[in-house]
Amino acid sequence: MDDKQLLRYSRHILLPEIGIDGQNRWLDSHVLLVGAGGLGAPASLYLAASGVGKLTICDPDDVDLTNLQRQIVHYTGSIGRKKVESARETLQQINPGITVETVAERIAGDRLEDLVKSADVVIDATDNFTTRHAINRACVRFHRPLVSGAAIRFDGQISVFDLRDPGSACYHCLFPETEDHEEMRCAVMGVFAPLVGIVGSSQAAEALKLLSGTGETLNGRLLMLDALSMQWRSVRLKKDPACPVCTGGETAQREIRVSCEAE
Repeated sequence: MDDKQLLRYSRHILLPEIGIDGQNRWLDSHVLLVGAGGLGAPASLYLAASGVGKLTICDPDDVDLTNLQRQIVHYTGSIGRKKVESARETLQQINPGITVETVAERIAGDRLEDLVKSADVVIDATDNFTTRHAINRACVRFHRPLVSGAAIRFDGQISVFDLRDPGSACYHCLFPETEDHEEMRCAVMGVFAPLVGIVGSSQAAEALKLLSGTGETLNGRLLMLDALSMQWRSVRLKKDPACPVCTGGETAQREIRVSCEAE
């Protein structure tokens, strides 16, 4: 790091759990962020400000007036522009010392796998189960840590699936693709703006901890927030031995292997 970087990141460097070594790890890291909306916006802001050296942001959509209530990486003047381009401009104003690459398409197949393989950590900030499961399969295949978040109405959740650990559950263990999960989108259901800020910022925090090896991540736990009462609940997750994605087992009728604990 040069003198300007030492000054810019000084408040992180002062933390003994991070220090210069941790900050250097972030500067040398690559995070793949899928989604530049409600969750991706705060996550990207904190990753950029913290000095993650390379961010790849994927989103096919344009900025719409209805986005501005919560997607804080975009501005009124960004309406009609691609979200990824709007986000890149904002992030490089915050920190011109990082690299921001953009993919203005809905990634899938080989393209998704190539992007996941090239990243150190993947953040899922999408809003549909099809994409979530595709990201999960790629992370399982290439053993990439996955930080997953969701927010709708006043309810938020976040978890980490550290797929470098053979004992870790994957997203499919928690939400099997064969089960019928109702798609809930904020365009129909509504969402409390600060909620996506809380969840997206938490995703950034988990990604930074994974990259620097700092503290304990949410691997093996699902953290849920009721923003109306501001109460958190933590649910323990276990790997599904019958999961066809991370164990290769046959999909079968099973109990959900979770136990609740007070947080």
